[in-house]
Amino acid sequence: MADAKVIPFDEDRPRRRTPRRVRAVPPPEPQEIPEAPEAPEAAGPAGAGRGEGWDRRIAGGLAFLRRRITGEYEVDEFGYDKELTDQVLMSLLRPVYDKYFRVEVKGIENIPAKGGALIVANHSGTLPLDGLMLQVAVHDRHPAQRHVRLLAADLVFMLPVVNEIARKAGHTLACAEDAQRLLEAGELVGVMPEGFKGIGKPFGDRYRLQRFGRGGFVSTALRAGTPIVPCSIVGAEEIYPMVGNAKTLARLLGIPYFPITPTFPWLGPLGAVPLPTKWTIQFGEPIPTDGYAPEAAEDPMLMFNLTDQVREQIQHTLYKLLVQRRSVFF
Repeated sequence: MADAKVIPFDEDRPRRRTPRRVRAVPPPEPQEIPEAPEAPEAAGPAGAGRGEGWDRRIAGGLAFLRRRITGEYEVDEFGYDKELTDQVLMSLLRPVYDKYFRVEVKGIENIPAKGGALIVANHSGTLPLDGLMLQVAVHDRHPAQRHVRLLAADLVFMLPVVNEIARKAGHTLACAEDAQRLLEAGELVGVMPEGFKGIGKPFGDRYRLQRFGRGGFVSTALRAGTPIVPCSIVGAEEIYPMVGNAKTLARLLGIPYFPITPTFPWLGPLGAVPLPTKWTIQFGEPIPTDGYAPEAAEDPMLMFNLTDQVREQIQHTLYKLLVQRRSVFF
């Protein structure tokens, strides 16, 4: 695979900190304590607290806008903008995560509190919403509020607008070099080895894992000495039931597949709205890799065995979650 191109984003510019404004509160005047306190007096301090909370939010929002306008914010060498991700992108995705898909997370304690780790998950859903929900799940449910740096296909970085948003959200090209650099820097890296074979498979093959490639993710984890955390996602398969694939149209558009679902393209833009399925994301026990010798990354048999172990663990958990769930939507 060709080396990923790194786009400079002026990461050397310092960030200016906005001084925090503290409002002085005069001491209360002495007054006689009534025998029976009235409700308005009791509610006064609580109302003041809410007002101060809104003041802080507005001040923070204005400071954020000023930094965006003046360019006084930081991005890393891959284009990741942590502030924009926390303040804007996560805020936009969170209602979809909490209210629409009602994601339930299990096994979050299996993700280390610090240091690098490779999260390997199944891929499905016609559109890659599962990767975005995985990011929100780790950030909002992990005690350390860690960020997942997803490895994305090169098609993502060929699309206008999508390319910029993906870079800002911490995504990078799915190549071994970028993944290893992130892992060695102590980042959480997310990969979905099924790729387009998983996300574009027919509805009849739902929850049947596709081929995991040649084990490149295992080799990367071995070189970095970081654990592999299997992840199983249930619920994404049904958001766009893919009952057909217009291959000729896909070739004309230069995309891997053109999905046909019960609602798309028949209902136009309305058919692109995903079904409100109930999701479960479960993280399995990490598989350590730091006990292997440096040359282990070149052993094809070891990589095959570890790849098969990760794949089997994800598939087994998928079947277990499917048996436990009551309904696709509840």
